[in-house]
Amino acid sequence: MRTGADYKESLRDGRDVWVLGEGAVDDVTTHPATSGMVDEYAAWYDRHFDPQWQEILLTLPDESGQRHPLALTPPRTPDDLKRMGKQISAVHFLTGGNMTHTPGYGELIALGLQNVMKRLDNSSEDIQAAEEYLEHISSSGRFLTYAGGGPLIGTRLRSDESDRIALKLVSETADGITVSGKIQMHTSTPFAEDLLISTRNDMPTGSGRFLWFIVPVNAPGLRVVSRRAAARHKNPFLSPLSGRFDELDSMVWMEDVFIPRSRVFTGEPPNRNRKQSLVSWMLWHHSYGWLAKAELSLGVALALAEIMGLKDNPQTVEQLVEMTVNVQTTRTCMTAAELDPETSVSGHALPNQIHVAAAGINTLRVRQRMGEILRGLPGSSLINAPADTDFADPVMAAELEDAFGGGGYTAMQRAALLQLAWDQVSSGLDGREAAFELHASGGLDSWRRQLGAWFERYNELANGVHDFVSVDLPSMDLTSLQEIESAPRRMPQVTTGG
Repeated sequence: MRTGADYKESLRDGRDVWVLGEGAVDDVTTHPATSGMVDEYAAWYDRHFDPQWQEILLTLPDESGQRHPLALTPPRTPDDLKRMGKQISAVHFLTGGNMTHTPGYGELIALGLQNVMKRLDNSSEDIQAAEEYLEHISSSGRFLTYAGGGPLIGTRLRSDESDRIALKLVSETADGITVSGKIQMHTSTPFAEDLLISTRNDMPTGSGRFLWFIVPVNAPGLRVVSRRAAARHKNPFLSPLSGRFDELDSMVWMEDVFIPRSRVFTGEPPNRNRKQSLVSWMLWHHSYGWLAKAELSLGVALALAEIMGLKDNPQTVEQLVEMTVNVQTTRTCMTAAELDPETSVSGHALPNQIHVAAAGINTLRVRQRMGEILRGLPGSSLINAPADTDFADPVMAAELEDAFGGGGYTAMQRAALLQLAWDQVSSGLDGREAAFELHASGGLDSWRRQLGAWFERYNELANGVHDFVSVDLPSMDLTSLQEIESAPRRMPQVTTGG
């Protein structure tokens, strides 16, 4: 297992990163827009060497007494899956769900790739290459992230319909392929080492062949173009979350980028409703991140109820119970996904996808309501809370203590918790998370369609009413409900002058 220092060193490898509003980034390990997140990823690696964390983060000893990071060990049994889920949950809680893509997430991407190659019954070369890459990730801890390969708005508005594709196959030889194009938003690429791209268009056009490929982030001809950094105060007291966890969702631009044959795979057209897809394990990981964010909101609300003297207020108690029910419903669904797993084509334990979908639907459904409760619970103090620097002036400190202190808590203590609450539900980071998940996960409607497509008891339940009516009913077939298609992507209308 590599250390955080090893990971940081790997980032100084000639990558081309541009942060919108900041310009070119010479070194992501030191640049103000990126260095904080690099430190968080380095801490992820180093935590595996901390004795206090090893029971959660490492496997049980094997026959030779060796232990391996759980996040980098594909789950074979339901017990493996439960232990991995506990590990994912614990790591997510450390960041309040704000570090959505850990290096362990890359293992789940590679696991999904291997499974799809086997499900499609691809060539032995494809399957072997996917298995070798999964082993490479497991043994090295190399950081892999994922992009769906969709086109940008400028591409979608081109006058020639044949040009409205994200990626073009420039050339292909026995050694590999050369690709050019621009693909839309995905997460953590400035901090990753490899990127798996699953194309939405066939390559070449008209071939019906969907090429997926893994490319190093520092590959010649590849540029990472990140969104602007989330607005945050330079004082960490005022930005306890946004100052640490800004993953810088990015576009990737490629100009004649070469991908060796061992990193090229024949995939399939995108379909969000397909079971055992590339993203099956990733959806589980996402849902744990959303749960951690909800748990942090509940934790902050509970602490505020105490520190603001509201824990005996009937309205506040009702709100806290509502938030608790929301959190526990999602966690129960996640537990069910691990206790009632599926077996993947590749023979691994896969969280039951319908339970994962139920967890995601519940979290997305209550997200806005939980934010509203947390914004309202502390009253206007949430807006007017002071900074730690305000206490440097003795006169101001005394006045602030009079205004915010008392009841067993100092003004500084209340201010710190109020600033955390603000950063959780009223900051640029919170707005980024809401907007990103709407687009990256498809939002609530997409998750509802997935559950509808995966539900397998339509006929059983419909025909189960026969015994409760006094007339004979013909057998009913509602399997068409499982064949629901993903909603078509909104496409801009191209107009030409004339």
